[in-house]
Amino acid sequence: MKLYHYETVGGKDLIMDYIRKLSKPEKADGLSVLEKLEEERFDELTIKTWRGKILEVYFYKHNRIFYVIVEDTNAYLLHAYRKQKNETENTDSDLIIARAKRLGEKLSKNFI
Repeated sequence: MKLYHYETVGGKDLIMDYIRKLSKPEKADGLSVLEKLEEERFDELTIKTWRGKILEVYFYKHNRIFYVIVEDTNAYLLHAYRKQKNETENTDSDLIIARAKRLGEKLSKNFI
């Protein structure tokens, strides 16, 4: 599966920026999660549907990566953050939804 990381208009990779800032064990687990997604080893990951077609994968100490799969061959990583409460924070939820909608418009798909 091909992974596409969310980037700013200036080309900054927000997913990798998040992972790079983590502790060594968290960073290693985050990179392992990306590798397993690419290799479609989903049975080795903790994944759940977050909202609509948006999925979230859990990794080390409450970290999450939110993504959508398009046509079974491409995954678009939308957002990564450390979950502090039982529910996703409103600011993070709004960001994930906005990115999913923008991606959906670009690809003529509906994710939410």
